[in-house]
Amino acid sequence: MFSKKSLSTILSLNMAIEQQTEFWLSGPVAGIVPVLQPVAHAILQARREVRQGLQNFTDSLLWQRPAGVASVAFHLQHLAGVLDRLFTYARAEQLSTEQLNALQKEGKEDTGISMEEMFQHFNKQVEAALDQLRNTKEESVLETRYVGRKRIPSTVLGLLFHAAEHTQRHTGQLLVTARILSKQNIL
Repeated sequence: MFSKKSLSTILSLNMAIEQQTEFWLSGPVAGIVPVLQPVAHAILQARREVRQGLQNFTDSLLWQRPAGVASVAFHLQHLAGVLDRLFTYARAEQLSTEQLNALQKEGKEDTGISMEEMFQHFNKQVEAALDQLRNTKEESVLETRYVGRKRIPSTVLGLLFHAAEHTQRHTGQLLVTARILSKQNIL
């Protein structure tokens, strides 16, 4: 069974999706502290835009790189990877061997995986990110966290904000590349 909070979140997210209102105008995401609402909104908006932007996109175009730009497949891989890695650092953890291997594979052509499988992996990371945001206490957002082997200092808020803005940046790049490829494919 769903808790009241879960049902409230599902209902508010469904309403936002049905109304096509941008998430930042749809009210708070249940269970997430106010200071982290922009992070949740940006990630949810990215997921919706990627899903909509790739509705009629074919697997045959996934790895194409018009004018040498990154492929749609790279952006899908990177979107999931960025959320995974930056949210790991926000938990004060270092990257696992599995995460480092996934990073090395980003952008390397793999025709054995479909766009839908890549999107579902991204979707899974969005859900994990939202769960982590729900479990992040407001008093922890200014705590120091370290990035990478060089242990570059940041904060919980800095990492989560960067995850959101980086996700938005790559969403935009993915959408432009997909649109260009789709238009070229029609001609």
